[in-house]
Amino acid sequence: MARESRCIKVPKTEGENTRRRLIEEGLIDNALKPFTDESFLYVPVNEDIPGAVTETFEEREAAVPLPRHELIGGIAIMQDCDRDEAERLLESRPVIHTVLYSEGPVTGEYRTKDYTVLAGKETTRTDYTEYGRRFVIDLSAAYFSARLANERQRIAQMMKPGEKLLDMFAGVGPFAIALSENTPVVYANDINPAAVSLLAENIRINKKKNILPVLADACHLGGILPPESFDRIIMNLPMKSPEFLKTAFKLCRAGGMIHFYTLQSVAGEMNQEILNFDCEIVLEKIVRSYSPSQHHAVYDIKTG
Repeated sequence: MARESRCIKVPKTEGENTRRRLIEEGLIDNALKPFTDESFLYVPVNEDIPGAVTETFEEREAAVPLPRHELIGGIAIMQDCDRDEAERLLESRPVIHTVLYSEGPVTGEYRTKDYTVLAGKETTRTDYTEYGRRFVIDLSAAYFSARLANERQRIAQMMKPGEKLLDMFAGVGPFAIALSENTPVVYANDINPAAVSLLAENIRINKKKNILPVLADACHLGGILPPESFDRIIMNLPMKSPEFLKTAFKLCRAGGMIHFYTLQSVAGEMNQEILNFDCEIVLEKIVRSYSPSQHHAVYDIKTG
């Protein structure tokens, strides 16, 4: 049978890189068969993502679904500690070299997780590609999620040439590197030394000359950096971002933009917290689900 679906249409020369990126982000609709014409590859997706078009696809024969997982580079992270299913997942895709099970949520000052290797290589380190940018990731040393790839692109498209940028919780650098194209300088801060070390490696890999790694507690940045220094600030620390709003508003110039990421249970939950400052909430939207009772949201805030 055939049915219509949203899909990504790319030149054949870009097909493999695009397919791998969509796999890593969990966006491919595996119930449908990709197809090609003389010039393009059409890959069905399970979300209406930017750039998607509508085409008709043949349905695949029913197959035993793979266990639920998140794919980051060559590492698959399963939701269940099942070694048999991990072996099946490992064999399902050549790109996967390791299957992990997360022992619990992000914890501690450095935002890290503990993992058990269920199948494949004994490692938590992998290479990851996002929109042509290359990253070295070590999941046990520094938190990383591929699920914000589209969010990084959204903000990149909003930026104007010449903006000075601060990433308060940079991790291994996905936001800092993605947003570095149109800015003279990016200050990329993190409190985790291992994250800053990986950030420096990723800056080198991507040949960026305008990103300055900073190792500091974000609450001290207001005393380190001049006030009103930045046109745009990224605050991606969902569980604790409200604690750092005062610092962000001190460092952002009037009329600048703060992108504030948080976990919340209902829409508008952070409105009062934000509107204690001189500002306007330009946008609030859900980025992804986090748990049955919470979602990961972003507020785009224009400072007064």
